[in-house]
Amino acid sequence: MSDYFDCTPVGLDFLEQTKNVYKSEEIVRATPEQIFDVFEDDVSWTVWAFPIQRVEWTSPKPFGVGTTRTVYMMGGMNGYEEFIAWERGKRMAFTFLGCSKETPEKFLEDYRVTDLGDGTCRVVWYMAMEQRGGPTWSDALTRPIMGIANRWMFRRFKKYAEAYASSSGR
Repeated sequence: MSDYFDCTPVGLDFLEQTKNVYKSEEIVRATPEQIFDVFEDDVSWTVWAFPIQRVEWTSPKPFGVGTTRTVYMMGGMNGYEEFIAWERGKRMAFTFLGCSKETPEKFLEDYRVTDLGDGTCRVVWYMAMEQRGGPTWSDALTRPIMGIANRWMFRRFKKYAEAYASSSGR
């Protein structure tokens, strides 16, 4: 992790510990396995999550708790992530161990998949973060923008995952 600022790794309880939590939810016409196929595909992230330019898994398959990856984003921001939850078909979550920008101190994403039993799943995405130095005056502006952007991206995820499921012949 050279050229990175250390971040403070967090656990799943971070969602209850910070005000900066964004939640998006979609009903997706795909199986839990197909949804995780999309999650595990490095290229798919660059399609639905517009800030992401490249994903590099730095741990071999099978992925699980302790898996690491580097995500290269717009603006030269690269995040070094470690997965802290991984139940294929049900849940995955990761935290930042480091970042190429100094701003993020704590960062967590948590994806929860519920099989609705009719060829669809409820997928809930939580993103939680705190910046180094604590809250600033701009947080009040950033929160609504982040919420809107995340919901927009997750609709793109739904569309991408459904196209993947359709082409893989459910």
